[in-house]
Amino acid sequence: MPGRLNGKVCVVTGAGSGIGRATALRFAEEGARVLCADINVVSAEGTAQLATMAGGVAKSREVDVSDSTAVDAMIEDAVSTFGSLDVLVNNAGVNIPGVLHEVSDDVIERTLAVNVKGQIYGCRAAIPHMLASGQGSIINVSSVNGIVSEPFLAIYSASKGASVMLTKGVALDYAKQGIRCNVVCPGWVDTPINYAHAEMLGGLEHVYATIDSFQPIGRPGEPSEIANVILFLASDEASFMTGSVVAVDGGMTSQ
Repeated sequence: MPGRLNGKVCVVTGAGSGIGRATALRFAEEGARVLCADINVVSAEGTAQLATMAGGVAKSREVDVSDSTAVDAMIEDAVSTFGSLDVLVNNAGVNIPGVLHEVSDDVIERTLAVNVKGQIYGCRAAIPHMLASGQGSIINVSSVNGIVSEPFLAIYSASKGASVMLTKGVALDYAKQGIRCNVVCPGWVDTPINYAHAEMLGGLEHVYATIDSFQPIGRPGEPSEIANVILFLASDEASFMTGSVVAVDGGMTSQ
């Protein structure tokens, strides 16, 4: 069904690469007007150009989601540019693996600031506009590590677990006001955010050679496969879903 987001205004954070870029492009293909936000403005601009080529209307913006003022300005930019706000995808995140007792304060603070506070700030800034229009869809991108953990990811897992519970809280608070909030928990996807973790597990080649030991489907996911699920949750097809925790993980959490 083409045009599932026709005319809708969407903000995607972390849109410069990986799942964020794939999501922005899928939204554009479905007729959305997309604000592509990323801390790397050059990457965000690249995504916006691709989204425009895909048939959508897109704009790029530099944003560090750990800065609440910058997040507020990002949302205001989308509304002033496109006239409203229908969908927010809180996708921006960091994954800085390490042995817990060796992890620095800076790593802890950056992980929680981006992965937890960034999503809180995004929801807080977007919700008043959604309340004004009586509808909206928020999709938080967590991880399977918001449900189960893995070696060297204690801080990351803590942050992604917070994303899951933030989603449930927002869903309950606004269910009767037309705002839906769901969370996607991807498994191991072939994106650069996982490369540092792969090195601690023996290298990316080793991880992919043995991936069926933890991801039963036997391969890494593709960003587009996660984007397709996010698209569904953003669309009116998911109108009865809120507070849902959607694992897109090749069977990883079924074990």
